[in-house]
Amino acid sequence: MHHIKKVDVATGITWVEVPEADLFLLCGCPADSVKHLMRRGLIVPLEDRGVRFESGPNAILLSDIMLQNGQFSNMAEFPVLQMLYRQGMIIPNHPHNTGQCPLLLGTKEQVEAQKRYIYRGNYGLVNEEELRNVGLTEAQAHEMMRMKLKFAFGAIKETDAFLESRTIADEAIEIRNGVILRRIAVNIFEISYNGEAVTVNLNLAPHEQYEPPYPLGQHFIKRDYFGVVHSGDGDGWDPNRPCMSSILMYQGRIFLVDAGPNIERSLISLGIGLNEIEGIFHTHSHDDHFAGLASLIRADRRIKYFATPLVRHSVVKKLCALLSIDESNFSHYFEVHDLEFDKWNSIEGLEVMPLFSPHPVENNLFVFRTLWEDGYRTFAHYADTISFTVLDGMTTEDEHAAGVSPTFAERVKADYLRPADLKKIDIGGGMIHGNALDFINDKSSKMLLCHTARTLDAKERQIGSGAPFGTVDTLIPSYQDYTLRLAWEFLSIHLPKAPTHALRMLLNGRIEIFNPESIILKVGQVPDDLYLILTGTVETLTRDTGHRSHVYAGTLIGERSGFAQIPSSRTYRAASFVQALKIPTTLYREFISSHNMVQDIERLRDFREFLDNTHLFNDGISHATRNHIAQDLQTNSYRTGHIFKQEELSCLFLIRHGRVNRYVGDELIDELGVGSFFGEEVAIFKTKSLFKIVTQSDVELYCIPGDRLEDIPIVRWKLYEVFERLMQNLNRTGKEALQ
Repeated sequence: MHHIKKVDVATGITWVEVPEADLFLLCGCPADSVKHLMRRGLIVPLEDRGVRFESGPNAILLSDIMLQNGQFSNMAEFPVLQMLYRQGMIIPNHPHNTGQCPLLLGTKEQVEAQKRYIYRGNYGLVNEEELRNVGLTEAQAHEMMRMKLKFAFGAIKETDAFLESRTIADEAIEIRNGVILRRIAVNIFEISYNGEAVTVNLNLAPHEQYEPPYPLGQHFIKRDYFGVVHSGDGDGWDPNRPCMSSILMYQGRIFLVDAGPNIERSLISLGIGLNEIEGIFHTHSHDDHFAGLASLIRADRRIKYFATPLVRHSVVKKLCALLSIDESNFSHYFEVHDLEFDKWNSIEGLEVMPLFSPHPVENNLFVFRTLWEDGYRTFAHYADTISFTVLDGMTTEDEHAAGVSPTFAERVKADYLRPADLKKIDIGGGMIHGNALDFINDKSSKMLLCHTARTLDAKERQIGSGAPFGTVDTLIPSYQDYTLRLAWEFLSIHLPKAPTHALRMLLNGRIEIFNPESIILKVGQVPDDLYLILTGTVETLTRDTGHRSHVYAGTLIGERSGFAQIPSSRTYRAASFVQALKIPTTLYREFISSHNMVQDIERLRDFREFLDNTHLFNDGISHATRNHIAQDLQTNSYRTGHIFKQEELSCLFLIRHGRVNRYVGDELIDELGVGSFFGEEVAIFKTKSLFKIVTQSDVELYCIPGDRLEDIPIVRWKLYEVFERLMQNLNRTGKEALQ
């Protein structure tokens, strides 16, 4: 008889159960891990004494490392909510409420980070002082706190009140009822019981990504003047669909409304490259609307962040709790644009009005509009709403009781029923979501019913439509080709010294569409044509090193091999539908020569080629950004045995030739070779270096000033991830030396 069962659920997620010991362990909890468990039949509906609930895990083993390959590894909010509410662990008089709490297992750092992040995910801002600090008056803060206390059943509780935790250090620990957990190495664990043992490895391989639980397909999206791409209509529990979200198109530009789990996979499926995103309008901080922020940070520029200060502060506190970083770091990753409630805020012609919606955390709905021939066209994105029945139950005349005032409740109902040309609403039901029947008399031209895991019933089907992934609602059609504008912008950046009339010659090329999985340029091929990516995502694969990466709009494919007439060193393959401007190689070579740009192009090309073979710069960075980095680039040489002084580490060093060792005290921590880097803690994070850096051979280094990298979020994100893994790999002596 086997006592332990192990199931490899999905990439980075493993299930271990020991029924005799009443242990059901979720190992690894990236975004959507609950949905993966549902699809594998590890969470199923149950009934006991007439009460319906779900099975599922009762403990979570966290990754030692918060970030892997640019993604959050630990997002325990929804698994914990599933245990508390869908399993019934916290519900009074529930047959599954036995006094047992969800159990978190992990390093001290990760357990504490998860507890802080879950706390903020439950409550957002937690007292009147925090509410006043974002601009609310004393009266407004008092009213807001009354509402929050009603959602919180009268009290804001610390995470320890409903969650147990155990810290994993160097020694084996007993999880529960004789089950033993031992760390073998970073992110590798042994779980044993009654003479049996299984090994769990939570490390992702290089280039490996956490995967969505549902298929998405491939879609070709024409850029509208004003339109909406539906990128999700499910909720956080729907294993078959992405969470409720939208992609807003305005004058060919792309804006997200919320960023749920697996947003980058959704964008690839829709043929939208990450670097095409102009900004995100953010409703609130729950994970089904928040988890995709990690993907947006992987852009090569700061994406614009639009929300009211109330919502932004709530989001920042949760994100920074998750990452254990200071809240001031948010502005390093996003370009913040605060919006005012109940007012039309103009964003270069696109107007947006945020409306407050009652929710356990701070939440704003959005109404968008833009002027057209017969007046304004409007789109309303309402996530999350509350049912009128629940809202009425919260209403009280007592100004000191938990709840909301009658005036507040009526204002919310009026806002919900504002007519729009297109309205997308949350009908998830329960205590914190909306009800379709409340909108039965809504005067909007078209309504879309979303944020639910079930199919619409007969009454709902008469009220509103569905919004399947990849469908589009066009509010104002486009009579121009926005890809030509993109081509002009990218060529102007790539060839800044070229005269306007000359760029127009290159722009006269044909715009081609590549199907997903098509090879654009094969390794070893000398291209007859170059391709300037305008939309979509392209995967690059290098034969010798095995490097894989993504490149986006603004990248010129085949420039080096085409200009020098040498075989391509890598394969370029469309990961989505891709639009690209075709430029004959002979024309490009003549163009560069005739405008005396050969030397500049070759210098930048050599530098970009080097960057392509480094972990830090090989993914998601456009030619324009690489050219920006190269502007103040210096090359420094050092002899064998050189020890870097603190004042020498004012820039990020990339090793072009030679080897460098990194020490903590006298203990060797890292051996760094070509393409590796050091100095980030001083140049980027502005802290004192705790490492000793010694050259092991004569070296040639690229020196990149830190301020050139500060506004490139993907670089800062990778540096943070690498530093976190380095800290986890240090042995106890190394850690003590760093403290």
